Amino acid sequence: MTTIHDTLEALRESADARLAAAATIAELDEVEAATVGRGSPVATARRGLGQADPAERPALGRYINDVATEIAAKVAARRQELELAEANQRLAADRVDVTLPGRVPRRGTHHLITQTLEEMVDIFIGLGFDVATGPEIETAWHNFTALNIPETHPARAESDTLYVDWGEAEQTVLRTHTSPMQARYMMAHPPPVHVVVPGRAFRQDAVDATHSPVFHQMEGLAVDEGVNFAHLKGTLAHFAREFFGAGERVRFTPDHFPFTEPSAQMLVSCFACDGGGCRICSFVGWIEILGCGMVNPAVFRYVGYDPSQVTGWAFGIGVERVAAIRHGIGDLRHFFENDLRTLRQFV
Repeated sequence: MTTIHDTLEALRESADARLAAAATIAELDEVEAATVGRGSPVATARRGLGQADPAERPALGRYINDVATEIAAKVAARRQELELAEANQRLAADRVDVTLPGRVPRRGTHHLITQTLEEMVDIFIGLGFDVATGPEIETAWHNFTALNIPETHPARAESDTLYVDWGEAEQTVLRTHTSPMQARYMMAHPPPVHVVVPGRAFRQDAVDATHSPVFHQMEGLAVDEGVNFAHLKGTLAHFAREFFGAGERVRFTPDHFPFTEPSAQMLVSCFACDGGGCRICSFVGWIEILGCGMVNPAVFRYVGYDPSQVTGWAFGIGVERVAAIRHGIGDLRHFFENDLRTLRQFV
């Protein structure tokens, strides 16, 4: 009993200093294990009770429990102190100085293609045009037939067009241009018609510097009595001056499209060299930006208009093309690869 008593008294006397030296919860756990844990002198004393004198055993047991209870209480008190100190440290580290100015998040903006498309649309709204949108999954009839594109035309081949459904009654495609809305709009509205149609189009193209399977267009259509090619030229010349600059000159060269007759390509004088010739215009002084022409009478017949009563003109502009021309961007992939180094230049 004397040996156990001496050992436990020494343990009791050293406990306060050992607990005070524990600076963290982890260190306190080690002290607790060493003083009242399974390998501690307290545990050893309890296991030795069986060899003690039976007459002394009750008093010895009470003494061991008293020592264990006293040390456990001191451990609990020290644990509470350390937990409070650690909580205060975390609070201090997480403290927010409410007197500091707030962090202003970086403002987002529209993508350059969206900005370009909205600017183009605004120009035509200023001329009195309406704006319409249509489905991106189109019937082959609206996408091809109603636009006077024959069954044998290469644009109908799977190598050019993304087909959605080859149904016998009606084929559907991802529209290859925004021109199907010419037919849809005229079938829903009697003349006169003045409308632009912004939107996405899809073609079976490989991705490279000048092509993408997904791109943006803006279609324009004007139908009324007495509409002629001079009206088309004047309208598009106004657009070019508004979009590229007041000094822009335009010219038209013959072309062919099934849905317009006569058809033309419109070119603008190079804004970078003023027609003198540079890398942007391939040293010819002119840049091709769109196709246009007078609406083919066959298209009027498909949509129920009388070509003897009305005439019209139409055009289609590639949005990525004019954006690239205006900003001197030589690779269309910069528009959709979402490189912030490129996009932040147009915030």
